[in-house]
Amino acid sequence: MKVDAIPAIQSRQTRRAYGAISIWLRRAWKQRQLYLLFLPAAIFLIVFAYIPYTGLVMAFQDFSPRRGIFGSPWVGLEHFQYLFGRAGFFQILLNTVLISLYKLVFGMPIPIIFALLLNEIRWIAFRRVSQTLASFPHFLSWVVYGGLMVIFLAPGGAFANTLSALNLQDPRLLSTPATFRSVLVVTEILKEFGWSAIIYLAAITAIDPTLYEAAMVDGANRWQQMRHITLPAIRGVIVILFILHLGRILDAGFEQVFVMYNPSVYSVAEIIDTYVYRIGLVSGRFSLGTAVGVFKGVIGVILILSSNQVLKHLRMPTIW
Repeated sequence: MKVDAIPAIQSRQTRRAYGAISIWLRRAWKQRQLYLLFLPAAIFLIVFAYIPYTGLVMAFQDFSPRRGIFGSPWVGLEHFQYLFGRAGFFQILLNTVLISLYKLVFGMPIPIIFALLLNEIRWIAFRRVSQTLASFPHFLSWVVYGGLMVIFLAPGGAFANTLSALNLQDPRLLSTPATFRSVLVVTEILKEFGWSAIIYLAAITAIDPTLYEAAMVDGANRWQQMRHITLPAIRGVIVILFILHLGRILDAGFEQVFVMYNPSVYSVAEIIDTYVYRIGLVSGRFSLGTAVGVFKGVIGVILILSSNQVLKHLRMPTIW
């Protein structure tokens, strides 16, 4: 390429860039009402989601609230070395992964099955009442819902009294390490399956009704229609939600565990979030708590990217 041609190319690229900017500005001006409606949400997202990311530097500092982020001394990877050098941390990591996997494996199919069954109900009033009752626990905070579960399952509670009336022994579900994880999974499913089913119901309503009509003409029964039409049609939604759940594999539910666990089950119930709470807020070791949070976020991003790529190679629906 001649040297004289370089300024001409740069000039053309500059004109294209200015042209694209001017076109975008004209379109933005025409849609200014929509941008104004979007502005509060954008400001909220920036202030509460992106600006706090600057605090991640505390993971590499010996942070002191008096000195602040810019005045605290830099310690590099010292907190990560301390974290991975603790034998108890890997047990906490194992607890977190196991609880999340149990919730994913046993909790994700329940909303799908519920949505499929709810879609087959032709009595509209019954379907609406069932969906409302199933979704209601989602709107209760874990402080309320978990407190009710603790009262229900505690010694002397309704569950223990029922077993006593049947001449059965109370298994002490909340204080037995062998059963506590199962309690977490079951209570999570009961609280969230109705709300989670709404996404699948929305996907089901987008299916072309003529597909069912053609299947009925061909002699397909309701089970065959569900199996060969409904399930394949919502497969993309199922896969996308699976990827998103997999990215939150280290998020085992801080509120639920914090409300329901007790010292007798710390060995199986202590998760990363409760560990961060104890060492970061209660003990005042903000840098160490931030280091745990950074580790958790990095693992989540890696899981989302890798699972998305694997599903893409399998020619299945992906996030991008």
